[in-house]
Amino acid sequence: MTETPERIQRNVLAVAERRLLTWLCGRMPSWVTPDRLTSLGMVGSVMVFVGYAASEWAAAWLWLAIFGYLVHWFGDSMDGSLARFRRVERPNYGYFLDHSCDGVATVLIIGGIGCSPFVRLDVALFAAIGYLLLSVHAYLAAKVCGELKLSYLAAGPTELRLMLIGLTLAMLLLDDAPDVFGQMSGFDVFVGVAGAVLVLLFLNQSILTCRRLAPLEP
Repeated sequence: MTETPERIQRNVLAVAERRLLTWLCGRMPSWVTPDRLTSLGMVGSVMVFVGYAASEWAAAWLWLAIFGYLVHWFGDSMDGSLARFRRVERPNYGYFLDHSCDGVATVLIIGGIGCSPFVRLDVALFAAIGYLLLSVHAYLAAKVCGELKLSYLAAGPTELRLMLIGLTLAMLLLDDAPDVFGQMSGFDVFVGVAGAVLVLLFLNQSILTCRRLAPLEP
């Protein structure tokens, strides 16, 4: 990449989140660096995985997953924000590192959900495939269109984390995975539908991007 793609973020919480991140950036001590925040975000994703996986033995471990989401949000949202705030961006390095970590974090978080007793692993992996496909589209579009789309259907990573926190609280409240369709629980249906929406978004956005690019190279 030779140019920084334009960031397009139109999720519901984008404006409020940007104000909060800017406020936090102005209060970060000098020893807090973007790379350390990226590492902290990865620690948060590991916490989420451990919380879900350990819920096989006790549902109380789900609190660790919830706390992990908060840690992951802080590290993942603040690293780039702090770099831009301090004007110390490294566009190619930062882009590569941040999105490489995003891919690993996605596998850890959604894989952790599949390792819990509440959601089947195959259903969780289908959702992971959907999310990663949409991520691939975003990264390809950043290259060929110069636009990095960070939200779809007015939702971005922050809204998704809030949805997953709500799902986790439901797991804690019910302490069981009620059957809805035979061997499929309500949690399975929720995660499976979310995965299907992500796959459909990938297909739709890919078609739209092809139609946008085709006239430019007749």
